[in-house]
Amino acid sequence: MSPAKRRSSVFQFLLIFILVYLITQSTFKYFFPEEYGEVQVATGVTIEAQDKTVKGQHHPLLVIKNKSEKDLLLDDRCPLPPVDVWKINEGEAPLQLFTEETALPCTALTVIKAGESQVVDLAPWKYSLFDEYGTYEVELPVSEGVVAGTSQYREGVVARFSIYEVGTATQLFRTFITKPLLNFLILIASYLPGYNLGLAIIIITIIIKLILFIPTQHAMEGQKKMQDMQPKMDELKKKHKEDPKKLQEATMRLWKENKVNPMQSCLPMLIQFPILIGLFFTIRDGSILALSEHLLYGPYQDLPWTFGTNFLGIDLNTPNIYIFPPMLMVMQFIQMKMSFAISKKKEEKSGKTKKKDDNAPMSQQEMQQKMMMYGLPLMIGFFALQFPSAVSLYWGISTLFAIGQQLVVNRKVL
Repeated sequence: MSPAKRRSSVFQFLLIFILVYLITQSTFKYFFPEEYGEVQVATGVTIEAQDKTVKGQHHPLLVIKNKSEKDLLLDDRCPLPPVDVWKINEGEAPLQLFTEETALPCTALTVIKAGESQVVDLAPWKYSLFDEYGTYEVELPVSEGVVAGTSQYREGVVARFSIYEVGTATQLFRTFITKPLLNFLILIASYLPGYNLGLAIIIITIIIKLILFIPTQHAMEGQKKMQDMQPKMDELKKKHKEDPKKLQEATMRLWKENKVNPMQSCLPMLIQFPILIGLFFTIRDGSILALSEHLLYGPYQDLPWTFGTNFLGIDLNTPNIYIFPPMLMVMQFIQMKMSFAISKKKEEKSGKTKKKDDNAPMSQQEMQQKMMMYGLPLMIGFFALQFPSAVSLYWGISTLFAIGQQLVVNRKVL
């Protein structure tokens, strides 16, 4: 490879990495908004709602930051939450809420060291304090002598957030996808030793992938046909670049001659996509059954057991940064490599492979393939650093299954 080609490859890889990073950051900001409503006081202690708006049946998270030079000491308030909670109704006086009922054991927050921050999960009071839609204010009890905050109603360190009712699309998604999948996961776990969540995830993932095997197979075969036709498509684009109408007619004629239906690769994916996404959210959010009461069917409302979340020494409720990220990146790279290998093999067999000029720029198809081959594994690895290991396990089994399917498709087409 010439020095110019090598520099071009390095530049293209850096470009791919930057694009993947930007896409990843945008995705996280969309699914996990980082807009904070912060109220600062002279002590340097702040409390902020991690999300100003909380989706119905989710629970609020708070971030307390101690920017002062002294440790912040708090009282052990369990089973009460570590903050005072007020329901704000327009035109009415704020209503303070009290409860000692918790869905999960209460963990006391007693100290936040100087210069550090602490995430406060209000999940234990999800159903007892935050079961209604509307606006809430939470106030952090502070020691005597602390400078007052700027709350309209009280003095203290205050944050505000709203809990809103989900739309019709989300309600339908929960009713027909998330609920059935979670209850099916519980059914499988009920027959496993220790109600092991890891084994249940492996079994349900394989079952779902088998159910979706045929539509996925059609989609993969459709993608391969479209890849095989790409050189001809590029020729048509060059030939009719000044006449979009003729290009469209020629494209339709090419599809018909080669018996290719572009919907073959799209429609099956559209059918299975909601199910796979639903399974993802089921595993991510449903592993703690005490916080999933709104998704449980009647027979499972009062289960005498919970999921066993230890799988091969890994806690499935927390991210594992040493095993899953590198493993998922390698598996995803293998899958992408296999998915693009067939076109190259066909060209080699047919003798149509042309020697490429080292200084020639990448074609659009080659750039897209490199984006997918290197970018997607990096993105998956980044997600694995953030999500619970249960999600990584699901993705690993799903990718391993996809590799097997890709082998079937490649052998069949070749």
